[in-house]
Amino acid sequence: PMKIAIATKDFRQIAGHAGQSRHWLLYEGTEPGTQPRRIELAPEQVFHVHRDGVHPLDGIGVVIAGSAGDGFLRRMGKRGVTVALTAESDPARAQRDWLAGCLAPPAPPGLRGLICKLRDRLFSAHLRG
Repeated sequence: PMKIAIATKDFRQIAGHAGQSRHWLLYEGTEPGTQPRRIELAPEQVFHVHRDGVHPLDGIGVVIAGSAGDGFLRRMGKRGVTVALTAESDPARAQRDWLAGCLAPPAPPGLRGLICKLRDRLFSAHLRG
């Protein structure tokens, strides 16, 4: 079955940065409104620092997040994972809208996006992997 992983802030709102998120909701299947499984990553499993190898989110087909850096996008691409960025803040609505093909586009990056890109370039392990 299709697996959709949504990066969240404490399992309630979609996280602004997928590579730093420790709290994920995992939806399995293509039925809107299904109950997700909560996955809390250990600090070393966060995508900013995780190296290749087994990961709790292996096998997902889609990631939904508010934003993601270039390194995260490359690594997910290598794993065959589609990354969907959105301005939507509600995880259940995002899952439903993605399945319906009408997920809200991401917010413009602004200053925060530029700071994230700079931090990714300087400090992220996933850019080197």
